[in-house]
Amino acid sequence: MAIPIGGMGIGGIILMLVLYFLTSGGLGGGGSSQPSSPSAGTTPSQPVDPANDPDRELVETVDIIMGDLQQFWGKTLGERYRPARLVLFTDATSTACGYGQTAMGPFYCPPDQKAYIDLSFYRDLERRFGAPGDFAQAYVLAHEIGHHVQNVLGIADEVRRTQAQRPEQANDLSVRMELMADCFAGVWGNSTSKRGIMEPGDVEEGLRAAAAIGDDRLQRQSGGRVAPESFTHGSSEQRARWLRIGLESGDYKKCDTFQATTL
Repeated sequence: MAIPIGGMGIGGIILMLVLYFLTSGGLGGGGSSQPSSPSAGTTPSQPVDPANDPDRELVETVDIIMGDLQQFWGKTLGERYRPARLVLFTDATSTACGYGQTAMGPFYCPPDQKAYIDLSFYRDLERRFGAPGDFAQAYVLAHEIGHHVQNVLGIADEVRRTQAQRPEQANDLSVRMELMADCFAGVWGNSTSKRGIMEPGDVEEGLRAAAAIGDDRLQRQSGGRVAPESFTHGSSEQRARWLRIGLESGDYKKCDTFQATTL
């Protein structure tokens, strides 16, 4: 369905409690849509300390990517943009959306405007999902900041109202939001190419990562049937397609998945 979007040319925002999952019970289908309560015997971790983290090199890389994303979107959106924050954690952490755990994969929490990533996910991305590479890692963070951009653009209430009024369209709206965030990640990727930062093979790494976490592929991996009606993030083909649209256009206004007649 079309969502009125004023003069901005884009639509959609991730719901407050719709998180970005990346496990068999998470990203791409199934699982809870919000952080769980702490289980017995577990406590939230502190954010990762870069100085003492064995993944220090990865932490530094993520930090550089985050800084570049902030600069890009600040320049693109101007005064409308409010910087997001990144929280690196291990095992579990408290968030304004509830209790976040490693099994959820990376996610963005609109109330505190923070992206949350357990770095162990990046190892899963390579080993479990077969999507190695630095640009694959960058795509994941760029997707989460894409949700922040949706938040900044200020149409969350409209989408929430639509989902509340038409619950039968909740999954479709969720898919469109996720694909828009994929496209936004591609728009940023386009800027890195123009600035000579992107290396040969980076585009393929990003597209491979997007396809690896499609709902259909995750459902097959979990041994279940492919059920398009239950998709929340989009199929492998859809995710790769919208990432490519952003990569090729470099224009966030081309990412209007809510006006698209086909995804």
